Amino acid sequence: MNYWQGFVGICQRELLKLWSQKSRFLSALVRPLLWLVVFAAGFRAALGIAIIEPYETYINYEEYILPGLCAMVLLFNGMQSSLSIVYDREMGSMKVLLTSPLPRSFVLLAKVLAVALISLLQALALLGFAWCYGIELTLTGYLYALPAMLLTALMLGMLGLIIGAWVKQLENFAGVMNFVIFPMFFLSSALYPLWKMQEANDWLYLICRYNPFTYGTELIRFALYNELNLPALLVVLGCTLSFSLVAVVSFRPERRFH
Repeated sequence: MNYWQGFVGICQRELLKLWSQKSRFLSALVRPLLWLVVFAAGFRAALGIAIIEPYETYINYEEYILPGLCAMVLLFNGMQSSLSIVYDREMGSMKVLLTSPLPRSFVLLAKVLAVALISLLQALALLGFAWCYGIELTLTGYLYALPAMLLTALMLGMLGLIIGAWVKQLENFAGVMNFVIFPMFFLSSALYPLWKMQEANDWLYLICRYNPFTYGTELIRFALYNELNLPALLVVLGCTLSFSLVAVVSFRPERRFH
């Protein structure tokens, strides 16, 4: 009961923060919607259709990048959550939170899980706008995508926690985030199929293959189309567990900015 009450309290705190920062919710939706409407319109004629490997399912380009944009929402929100963790650590509220009788590992994992649930709500809102835009998927696809998006959000949230644990200057945080976010997003299968990357450059293809964000995107993409990408699931699970271990070990509330 104490663990459940602690988790509920952390979730309520994150929801109140989101409610007080409505611009954060809107910005998380506007960015991928612009990509969906503007970027897809520019590349529709060039690519036309795309292939979901390895099942060779042909879909429109808008339908192809939609899972990547959902993963984009999870990525940006996971990195923003690390900024809030760093800020809470600097202001002392994180230290107060960690003084609870609950283990530090549980508090950190609960905070990341709460952020992941909020990220999931934002991704679902994006899917709703995409449905209004004309991208209609099956109900089972939406249901299958829920655990895939939640697991991907946990992986990215843990990665953000690792970054937040080692950033020492708040003014440098934005630069560090851009150094992480944009390479992870563009060097993945979010916008282009991997076979297109391989046609362009073998080195880019290898980087995309070893990018964990690629596997999170593919896990969501296959789930939306009622398929299970087992290799992607195993990679995302392994990365989530590894990132969780590193995040819990490396986080130090007494680490201050200099």
